[in-house]
Amino acid sequence: MRMFATGLLLAMAVGFVVLRKLAGAHPAWGYAIAFTEAAMVGGLADWFAVTALFRHPLGLPIPHTAIIPENKDRIADSMATFLRDNFLTPQVVARRVNAFNFAAALGGFLSDPGRGGQSRIRAGAANLLADVLESLDPERLGNQVRAGLARQLERVEVAPLLGQMLSAMIADRRHLPLVEGSIRWAGEALEANEEIVRAMIRERAHSLLRLTGLDSRIANSVLDGLYKLLAEMIVQPDHPLKLKVEQMLEGLADRLVNDPETRERVENAKRELIANPAVGQWWQSVWERLRRKLIDAARNPDAALAGQLTTMLGELGEALRGDPRLQSQINRFARRTLVGVTARYGEEIVGLVSGTVKRWDARTISNRLEGAVGRDLQFIRINGTLVGGLFGLCIHAIDRML
Repeated sequence: MRMFATGLLLAMAVGFVVLRKLAGAHPAWGYAIAFTEAAMVGGLADWFAVTALFRHPLGLPIPHTAIIPENKDRIADSMATFLRDNFLTPQVVARRVNAFNFAAALGGFLSDPGRGGQSRIRAGAANLLADVLESLDPERLGNQVRAGLARQLERVEVAPLLGQMLSAMIADRRHLPLVEGSIRWAGEALEANEEIVRAMIRERAHSLLRLTGLDSRIANSVLDGLYKLLAEMIVQPDHPLKLKVEQMLEGLADRLVNDPETRERVENAKRELIANPAVGQWWQSVWERLRRKLIDAARNPDAALAGQLTTMLGELGEALRGDPRLQSQINRFARRTLVGVTARYGEEIVGLVSGTVKRWDARTISNRLEGAVGRDLQFIRINGTLVGGLFGLCIHAIDRML
């Protein structure tokens, strides 16, 4: 655009010289010369005005030129003040955010696969996760995570929590599947070890019983009785032995909450478990496998993690787009967050803008501002050339009439 504006000015100058050399008696020559002459004046005047904003025209230190470099500190303060007064006040932010349904817009973006938002966000989040996991020292990170978990476990008294959980399970009858599962496991273990049970009974039987073969009948009777007992415990909800187990569990839950001795034993066991080196080595191996699987899944766009992220983002988008109550809650949270950030950090943001502009040298600020608005400034030169020529025609016409 600068070359075009300069070329137009040079064309007017060449036209003026040519017309002056070839001028004849016809009145049209006067109008053409007047147009080119006034166009040169208008083009030169606007060239001077545009150039004076950013530098000294022709390098001459003319007063009130190079306006932006000479006043960059004042411009920086003015920009910061304008930004603070018009954008970074809590009232303005609250009014702008209140008129915008942020949650619905985000929901529409996430739930519309045609926009490609899910894939971009998924790829960015996955790559960021992989980069973070790869950049950190795995052993040091695993030790830090383990140490953090250990500190949290040390602060928590486990026994009352276990007692309350056990009491809640018993009250909701959620312990029954565990009890029945234990009974079935006992039956399967007994069935798998029948020969061992028979051998134990034969070893403890009297020699006379072994000679008469009664030891095998006793072993069969014992096994049949055990199988019958286990079957009755599963079938009968109010079986006495099952009720006895429930009473034992209720007593254990009560001791875990109210018995200092039981609580202390549980805490000692917890501390020994945390301090056990084998537990630390186990956790380190678990963490390393988990870290490698996460990195591989994040790097592989066709992995299950990518599909899960896509599904999760789509479901989140549908929920945001179709639930007015959720939209209201998220919009309220966003509004409070933005207003709070503005109130707390508005001055720091303004100071950052002002300080950044002040640190720029004269050439940097001139180049950046001219690069941002320079195209329109060159249109000013073009318009000045053409409009100047039109005014030249008008003045010449008035001169002829006078």
